[in-house]
Amino acid sequence: MGMPSPLPVRDGVGATRLAVPSDGPWPSVAAYMVERFFHLDPERLLRRFDRGEIVAIDGSALTRRTPLGVHDFVWYYREPPVEKEIPFEAEILHQDLDLVVIDKPHFLPTTPGGKYLQNSALVRLRNALGNPDLTPIHRLDRATAGLLMFSARPVTRGAYQLLFEKREVEKVYEAVSLLPEDWDPLAPALGGSAFPLVHRNHIEKLRGNVRVQVDPAREPNAETLIELLDFDDRVLHTLLRPHSGRMHQLRVHLSERGAGILNDGFYPTLLPEAPDDFTKPLQLLARELRFTDPLSGEPREFVTRRVLQDAPATR
Repeated sequence: MGMPSPLPVRDGVGATRLAVPSDGPWPSVAAYMVERFFHLDPERLLRRFDRGEIVAIDGSALTRRTPLGVHDFVWYYREPPVEKEIPFEAEILHQDLDLVVIDKPHFLPTTPGGKYLQNSALVRLRNALGNPDLTPIHRLDRATAGLLMFSARPVTRGAYQLLFEKREVEKVYEAVSLLPEDWDPLAPALGGSAFPLVHRNHIEKLRGNVRVQVDPAREPNAETLIELLDFDDRVLHTLLRPHSGRMHQLRVHLSERGAGILNDGFYPTLLPEAPDDFTKPLQLLARELRFTDPLSGEPREFVTRRVLQDAPATR
Protein backbone atom coordinates (compact mmCIF):
# COMPACT_ATOMS: atom_id res chain seq x y z
CA MET A 1 0.00 0.00 0.00
CA GLY A 2 1.24 3.49 -0.82
CA MET A 3 1.43 6.19 1.81
CA PRO A 4 -2.04 7.77 2.10
CA SER A 5 -2.27 11.45 1.25
CA PRO A 6 -3.65 13.83 3.89
CA LEU A 7 -5.17 15.90 1.07
CA PRO A 8 -8.14 14.69 -0.99
CA VAL A 9 -8.20 14.50 -4.78
CA ARG A 10 -9.09 17.95 -6.12
CA ASP A 11 -10.47 18.49 -9.64
CA GLY A 12 -9.38 14.96 -10.47
CA VAL A 13 -5.78 15.56 -9.35
CA GLY A 14 -4.13 14.03 -6.29
CA ALA A 15 -1.71 15.96 -4.08
CA THR A 16 2.02 15.71 -4.76
CA ARG A 17 4.24 14.13 -2.10
CA LEU A 18 7.78 15.44 -1.59
CA ALA A 19 10.48 13.74 0.51
CA VAL A 20 12.25 16.19 2.81
CA PRO A 21 15.83 15.59 4.04
CA SER A 22 16.27 15.18 7.78
CA ASP A 23 19.27 17.52 7.87
CA GLY A 24 21.37 19.71 5.63
CA PRO A 25 22.41 23.30 5.02
CA TRP A 26 18.83 24.58 4.92
CA PRO A 27 17.39 26.26 8.04
CA SER A 28 13.84 25.20 7.19
CA VAL A 29 11.69 23.03 4.96
CA ALA A 30 10.73 26.20 3.09
CA ALA A 31 14.38 27.04 2.38
CA TYR A 32 14.95 23.51 1.08
CA MET A 33 11.96 23.75 -1.24
CA VAL A 34 13.06 27.16 -2.55
CA GLU A 35 16.41 25.63 -3.55
CA ARG A 36 14.81 22.39 -4.75
CA PHE A 37 12.44 24.31 -7.02
CA PHE A 38 14.92 26.97 -8.08
CA HIS A 39 13.05 27.54 -11.33
CA LEU A 40 10.01 28.90 -9.45
CA ASP A 41 9.52 32.38 -8.04
CA PRO A 42 10.73 31.94 -4.42
CA GLU A 43 8.38 34.52 -2.90
CA ARG A 44 5.41 32.91 -4.61
CA LEU A 45 6.43 29.56 -3.15
CA LEU A 46 6.85 31.03 0.35
CA ARG A 47 3.38 32.56 0.17
CA ARG A 48 2.02 29.05 -0.23
CA PHE A 49 3.41 28.29 3.24
CA ASP A 50 1.72 31.43 4.54
CA ARG A 51 -1.62 30.23 3.14
CA GLY A 52 -1.22 26.80 4.77
CA GLU A 53 -0.98 24.96 1.45
CA ILE A 54 2.06 22.81 2.36
CA VAL A 55 1.01 20.13 4.84
CA ALA A 56 2.40 17.21 6.84
CA ILE A 57 1.08 13.64 6.91
CA ASP A 58 -1.47 14.59 9.61
CA GLY A 59 -2.79 17.45 7.47
CA SER A 60 -1.25 20.17 9.64
CA ALA A 61 0.17 23.16 7.80
CA LEU A 62 3.89 23.91 7.74
CA THR A 63 5.17 27.48 8.09
CA ARG A 64 8.15 29.24 6.60
CA ARG A 65 10.06 28.43 9.79
CA THR A 66 9.30 24.70 10.14
CA PRO A 67 12.78 23.16 10.59
CA LEU A 68 14.21 20.10 8.89
CA GLY A 69 13.91 16.83 10.76
CA VAL A 70 10.30 17.32 11.88
CA HIS A 71 8.68 15.79 8.81
CA ASP A 72 9.91 13.16 6.35
CA PHE A 73 7.36 14.12 3.69
CA VAL A 74 5.17 17.07 2.80
CA TRP A 75 2.15 17.26 0.50
CA TYR A 76 0.81 20.03 -1.71
CA TYR A 77 -1.25 20.54 -4.84
CA ARG A 78 0.64 21.33 -8.00
CA GLU A 79 -0.19 24.73 -9.38
CA PRO A 80 -1.97 24.08 -12.68
CA PRO A 81 0.21 24.74 -15.72
CA VAL A 82 -1.02 26.68 -18.72
CA GLU A 83 -1.99 23.66 -20.80
CA LYS A 84 -2.42 23.17 -24.49
CA GLU A 85 -5.73 21.40 -25.02
CA ILE A 86 -5.49 17.86 -26.40
CA PRO A 87 -8.39 17.85 -28.88
CA PHE A 88 -9.14 14.13 -28.68
CA GLU A 89 -11.35 12.20 -26.28
CA ALA A 90 -10.94 8.79 -24.73
CA GLU A 91 -13.82 6.37 -25.20
CA ILE A 92 -15.03 4.26 -22.29
CA LEU A 93 -15.25 0.66 -23.53
CA HIS A 94 -16.08 -1.03 -20.23
CA GLN A 95 -17.11 0.01 -16.73
CA ASP A 96 -18.02 -2.07 -13.69
CA LEU A 97 -17.57 -1.87 -9.94
CA ASP A 98 -13.86 -2.67 -10.12
CA LEU A 99 -12.58 -1.85 -13.61
CA VAL A 100 -12.81 0.88 -16.22
CA VAL A 101 -11.28 0.29 -19.65
CA ILE A 102 -10.83 3.16 -22.10
CA ASP A 103 -9.65 3.58 -25.67
CA LYS A 104 -7.00 6.29 -25.26
CA PRO A 105 -6.24 8.60 -28.19
CA HIS A 106 -2.75 9.48 -29.33
CA PHE A 107 -1.12 12.50 -27.59
CA LEU A 108 -3.07 12.12 -24.33
CA PRO A 109 -0.82 11.18 -21.35
CA THR A 110 -1.97 8.45 -18.98
CA THR A 111 -1.29 10.48 -15.81
CA PRO A 112 -0.53 14.13 -14.97
CA GLY A 113 3.04 15.24 -15.46
CA GLY A 114 5.11 18.04 -16.95
CA LYS A 115 2.96 20.27 -19.13
CA TYR A 116 -0.18 18.17 -18.71
CA LEU A 117 -2.54 18.05 -15.76
CA GLN A 118 -6.20 18.30 -16.74
CA ASN A 119 -5.20 17.01 -20.17
CA SER A 120 -4.41 13.51 -18.95
CA ALA A 121 -6.50 10.36 -19.21
CA LEU A 122 -6.59 9.88 -15.42
CA VAL A 123 -7.80 13.39 -14.54
CA ARG A 124 -10.34 13.52 -17.35
CA LEU A 125 -11.75 10.14 -16.32
CA ARG A 126 -11.89 10.98 -12.60
CA ASN A 127 -13.80 14.16 -13.39
CA ALA A 128 -16.12 12.47 -15.90
CA LEU A 129 -17.04 9.59 -13.56
CA GLY A 130 -16.81 11.46 -10.27
CA ASN A 131 -14.50 8.80 -8.85
CA PRO A 132 -11.31 10.09 -7.16
CA ASP A 133 -10.20 6.50 -6.50
CA LEU A 134 -9.57 5.72 -10.17
CA THR A 135 -5.96 4.65 -10.68
CA PRO A 136 -4.25 3.28 -13.83
CA ILE A 137 -3.24 -0.37 -13.49
CA HIS A 138 -0.71 -0.04 -16.32
CA ARG A 139 0.58 2.78 -18.53
CA LEU A 140 0.73 3.80 -22.16
CA ASP A 141 3.15 6.36 -23.56
CA ARG A 142 1.52 9.68 -24.38
CA ALA A 143 2.20 9.01 -28.05
CA THR A 144 0.59 5.55 -28.02
CA ALA A 145 -3.15 5.02 -28.51
CA GLY A 146 -5.38 2.15 -27.44
CA LEU A 147 -6.49 0.14 -24.44
CA LEU A 148 -5.84 1.47 -20.96
CA MET A 149 -7.23 -0.14 -17.81
CA PHE A 150 -8.05 1.60 -14.51
CA SER A 151 -8.86 0.30 -11.05
CA ALA A 152 -12.09 1.79 -9.69
CA ARG A 153 -11.77 0.61 -6.07
CA PRO A 154 -8.71 0.47 -3.80
CA VAL A 155 -9.93 -2.74 -2.14
CA THR A 156 -9.57 -4.77 -5.37
CA ARG A 157 -6.75 -2.82 -7.02
CA GLY A 158 -3.96 -5.09 -5.85
CA ALA A 159 -5.50 -8.19 -7.41
CA TYR A 160 -5.45 -6.60 -10.86
CA GLN A 161 -2.02 -5.03 -10.46
CA LEU A 162 -0.66 -8.46 -9.56
CA LEU A 163 -1.80 -9.78 -12.95
CA PHE A 164 0.56 -7.36 -14.69
CA GLU A 165 3.39 -7.99 -12.22
CA LYS A 166 3.12 -11.75 -12.88
CA ARG A 167 2.80 -11.19 -16.66
CA GLU A 168 -0.57 -12.91 -16.70
CA VAL A 169 -2.12 -10.31 -19.02
CA GLU A 170 -1.86 -10.98 -22.75
CA LYS A 171 -1.11 -7.67 -24.46
CA VAL A 172 -1.25 -7.28 -28.23
CA TYR A 173 -0.17 -4.18 -30.15
CA GLU A 174 0.05 -3.24 -33.78
CA ALA A 175 2.42 -0.84 -35.49
CA VAL A 176 3.07 0.70 -38.88
CA SER A 177 6.63 1.32 -40.07
CA LEU A 178 8.18 2.55 -43.28
CA LEU A 179 9.03 -0.40 -45.49
CA PRO A 180 12.70 -1.33 -44.90
CA GLU A 181 14.99 -0.65 -47.86
CA ASP A 182 15.99 -4.32 -48.09
CA TRP A 183 12.39 -5.58 -48.02
CA ASP A 184 11.79 -8.66 -50.15
CA PRO A 185 8.05 -9.19 -50.76
CA LEU A 186 8.72 -12.80 -51.74
CA ALA A 187 10.58 -13.57 -48.51
CA PRO A 188 9.34 -11.12 -45.82
CA ALA A 189 11.88 -10.69 -43.03
CA LEU A 190 13.20 -8.12 -40.55
CA GLY A 191 16.87 -7.86 -39.75
CA GLY A 192 17.53 -11.14 -41.51
CA SER A 193 14.86 -13.11 -39.61
CA ALA A 194 11.70 -14.44 -41.22
CA PHE A 195 8.31 -13.85 -39.60
CA PRO A 196 7.25 -14.62 -36.95
CA LEU A 197 10.38 -13.58 -35.07
CA VAL A 198 11.36 -12.90 -31.47
CA HIS A 199 13.49 -9.90 -30.55
CA ARG A 200 15.31 -9.75 -27.19
CA ASN A 201 17.65 -7.23 -25.60
CA HIS A 202 18.46 -5.49 -22.33
CA ILE A 203 16.67 -2.16 -21.90
CA GLU A 204 17.43 0.30 -19.11
CA LYS A 205 15.89 3.70 -18.34
CA LEU A 206 18.53 6.11 -17.07
CA ARG A 207 17.46 9.06 -14.98
CA GLY A 208 17.49 12.30 -16.91
CA ASN A 209 17.36 10.62 -20.33
CA VAL A 210 14.22 10.74 -22.44
CA ARG A 211 15.27 7.62 -24.33
CA VAL A 212 16.09 4.20 -22.95
CA GLN A 213 19.51 2.64 -23.28
CA VAL A 214 20.20 -0.77 -24.79
CA ASP A 215 23.09 -2.75 -23.29
CA PRO A 216 24.09 -5.65 -25.59
CA ALA A 217 26.47 -7.03 -22.97
CA ARG A 218 23.77 -7.72 -20.38
CA GLU A 219 21.23 -10.52 -20.11
CA PRO A 220 18.04 -9.67 -22.04
CA ASN A 221 15.17 -8.34 -19.93
CA ALA A 222 12.83 -7.41 -22.80
CA GLU A 223 11.22 -9.76 -25.33
CA THR A 224 8.72 -9.20 -28.15
CA LEU A 225 7.16 -11.58 -30.64
CA ILE A 226 6.77 -9.77 -33.98
CA GLU A 227 4.32 -11.04 -36.60
CA LEU A 228 3.54 -9.79 -40.08
CA LEU A 229 0.06 -8.40 -40.70
CA ASP A 230 0.41 -6.73 -44.10
CA PHE A 231 2.53 -4.45 -46.27
CA ASP A 232 2.27 -2.38 -49.39
CA ASP A 233 4.81 -0.47 -51.48
CA ARG A 234 5.30 2.12 -48.71
CA VAL A 235 4.68 0.70 -45.23
CA LEU A 236 4.90 -2.44 -43.10
CA HIS A 237 2.09 -3.44 -40.70
CA THR A 238 3.12 -5.67 -37.78
CA LEU A 239 1.49 -7.34 -34.79
CA LEU A 240 3.48 -7.16 -31.55
CA ARG A 241 3.16 -9.45 -28.53
CA PRO A 242 5.43 -8.21 -25.72
CA HIS A 243 6.41 -10.77 -23.11
CA SER A 244 7.82 -8.02 -20.90
CA GLY A 245 6.79 -4.41 -20.40
CA ARG A 246 9.90 -2.26 -20.52
CA MET A 247 9.66 1.43 -21.29
CA HIS A 248 9.64 2.08 -25.06
CA GLN A 249 10.22 -1.63 -25.64
CA LEU A 250 8.19 -1.98 -28.84
CA ARG A 251 9.58 1.20 -30.33
CA VAL A 252 13.14 0.08 -29.63
CA HIS A 253 12.66 -3.48 -30.87
CA LEU A 254 11.22 -2.47 -34.22
CA SER A 255 13.86 0.23 -34.62
CA GLU A 256 16.64 -2.29 -33.97
CA ARG A 257 15.13 -4.47 -36.69
CA GLY A 258 15.34 -1.62 -39.19
CA ALA A 259 11.62 -0.83 -39.05
CA GLY A 260 11.28 2.16 -36.74
CA ILE A 261 7.64 3.06 -36.12
CA LEU A 262 6.26 5.79 -38.35
CA ASN A 263 6.30 9.27 -36.76
CA ASP A 264 8.52 8.20 -33.87
CA GLY A 265 10.60 11.18 -32.74
CA PHE A 266 12.73 9.07 -30.37
CA TYR A 267 13.91 5.98 -32.27
CA PRO A 268 16.09 5.38 -34.16
CA THR A 269 16.96 9.12 -34.07
CA LEU A 270 16.10 11.57 -31.30
CA LEU A 271 14.56 14.55 -33.05
CA PRO A 272 14.49 18.07 -31.57
CA GLU A 273 11.47 18.74 -29.36
CA ALA A 274 8.67 20.33 -31.36
CA PRO A 275 4.97 21.11 -30.88
CA ASP A 276 2.62 18.19 -31.43
CA ASP A 277 1.59 17.63 -35.03
CA PHE A 278 -1.84 16.09 -34.57
CA THR A 279 -1.84 14.96 -38.21
CA LYS A 280 1.14 12.66 -37.60
CA PRO A 281 0.47 10.42 -34.58
CA LEU A 282 2.91 7.67 -33.64
CA GLN A 283 1.70 4.59 -35.48
CA LEU A 284 1.52 2.35 -32.41
CA LEU A 285 -1.73 0.98 -31.00
CA ALA A 286 -2.50 -1.08 -27.88
CA ARG A 287 -4.95 -3.39 -29.59
CA GLU A 288 -5.98 -6.23 -27.23
CA LEU A 289 -5.96 -7.15 -23.53
CA ARG A 290 -6.80 -10.64 -22.28
CA PHE A 291 -6.64 -12.13 -18.80
CA THR A 292 -8.47 -14.28 -16.29
CA ASP A 293 -10.32 -12.07 -13.84
CA PRO A 294 -8.74 -12.58 -10.38
CA LEU A 295 -12.07 -11.99 -8.64
CA SER A 296 -14.55 -13.96 -10.72
CA GLY A 297 -12.22 -16.41 -12.45
CA GLU A 298 -13.91 -15.56 -15.76
CA PRO A 299 -11.96 -14.77 -18.95
CA ARG A 300 -11.81 -11.10 -19.91
CA GLU A 301 -11.08 -9.71 -23.36
CA PHE A 302 -10.98 -6.12 -24.56
CA VAL A 303 -10.30 -4.93 -28.13
CA THR A 304 -9.67 -1.40 -29.34
CA ARG A 305 -12.01 0.31 -31.77
CA ARG A 306 -9.23 2.52 -33.09
CA VAL A 307 -7.22 1.98 -36.25
CA LEU A 308 -3.82 3.22 -37.35
CA GLN A 309 -4.26 5.84 -40.03
CA ASP A 310 -1.22 4.78 -42.05
CA ALA A 311 -1.94 1.04 -42.08
CA PRO A 312 -2.11 -0.52 -45.56
CA ALA A 313 -5.57 -0.70 -47.07
CA THR A 314 -7.11 -4.15 -46.61
CA ARG A 315 -6.41 -6.22 -49.67
